[in-house]
Amino acid sequence: MTPSVTHSDPLQSLPDILEPGLSVVFCGINPGVLAASTGRHFAGRGNRFWRVVHLAGFTPEQISPDDDHTFLQHGCGLTTVVSRPTARADELSPGEFKAAATEFEQKIERYAPQCVAFLGKMALSAMSGTRDIHWGLQPATFGGARAWVLPNPSGLNRTFSLDALVTAYRELRLAVAPAGGALPSSMRETVPSSRLE
Repeated sequence: MTPSVTHSDPLQSLPDILEPGLSVVFCGINPGVLAASTGRHFAGRGNRFWRVVHLAGFTPEQISPDDDHTFLQHGCGLTTVVSRPTARADELSPGEFKAAATEFEQKIERYAPQCVAFLGKMALSAMSGTRDIHWGLQPATFGGARAWVLPNPSGLNRTFSLDALVTAYRELRLAVAPAGGALPSSMRETVPSSRLE
């Protein structure tokens, strides 16, 4: 199936990489300026996303931002909550998250992933109107999917080391496919057995 590509303004948005029934949809806060200008998710040299998802077991090798569309082959998709690109996520207003909330939740309902993973607490907190957001699996679903909050892999987020990011993302990967359990068919080839220990 061809990934969904949605551009409300081709100069100001980043295409979604989605198809129905994925294991996980990773949701960035909004596109960075480089990602928006190249049309590639997590394109910045300092962004650790592609390295982290590989080390956490979602992909058999590290994907290049130029090949971001191949993430679908591993049962994973990509989108952003707010489409407006900025140099820093803190340039977004709470109103932008509120304005995006309904449409974003409908998008998740439409594509029906098993899990939706928010990268950072900011977007879910702003959309839900609560500051009581913790890391990991959330008590409530979002758009019918199990909701997770993972640390943002941006190079600007130095609160989390590479090892801490990998540990957090691996928890999600293991929740989607527990150790010793069968991986979803879309992810079956991606995790070496040594990573399941």
